[in-house]
Amino acid sequence: MTVSSQPKLNPTIEYLEENFEPMPEGDKQRRNLSYTTEALRVWFEPQENVYVSGNLFIYYEKDNPDKKVAPDTFVVFGSNKSDRTSYKLWLENNKVPDFVLEITSKGTVIKDRDDNPLLYRTLGVKEYFQYDPTGEYLKPTSLQGVRLEQGKYVEIASRILSDGVLSLHSETLGLDLHLYPDRRFRFYDTKSNQILRSHGEAERDRSLERQARLQAEAKAQRLAERLKALGINPDEI
Repeated sequence: MTVSSQPKLNPTIEYLEENFEPMPEGDKQRRNLSYTTEALRVWFEPQENVYVSGNLFIYYEKDNPDKKVAPDTFVVFGSNKSDRTSYKLWLENNKVPDFVLEITSKGTVIKDRDDNPLLYRTLGVKEYFQYDPTGEYLKPTSLQGVRLEQGKYVEIASRILSDGVLSLHSETLGLDLHLYPDRRFRFYDTKSNQILRSHGEAERDRSLERQARLQAEAKAQRLAERLKALGINPDEI
């Protein structure tokens, strides 16, 4: 009797290329998720080899698609800016994110507070920040951060500025993270004394500046015409 058997097929390992987890809870979380990623992209655009992304799967163990995490915002220094559908460490020279920011909500507070620090520390993420736009879930302050020192996460000291802003410094980014009294969050560059803006905010500011310039020019033109009507040459004043 001849016994035949079918060759065993190796199962195909599937890596999801989209985060199907629930979206941030509420408008505040969505707005801040958009701002934090976009503002950092704009800021680091002139610099080569700085990859900024958010809500994108990071796979950190080859052939094990269950080993994944999707930070709200993360920055990788020394990595190209190419668009990705996911970030697989073994295809990125094992370069882990240097900076991670999670926007905490009711549904993520336990993971952000208890689980993520253990994972990010193990992976070697240099700085991990948490921000709670509502002020309801993250205590004692709505903005907190830790920095990796000798294999352990050490709390990043905060300070209160004269205008009541809570400020934490990111050595990795070279930026401050500001939490305003109304719980609004912004990145801040101390060297240029400017708040980092998203594309939309930058365009709105440019529009307002353009409008103000046109109004000033129109006002100057009206004044010149009045002076001429009085027989005064405005160029001689």
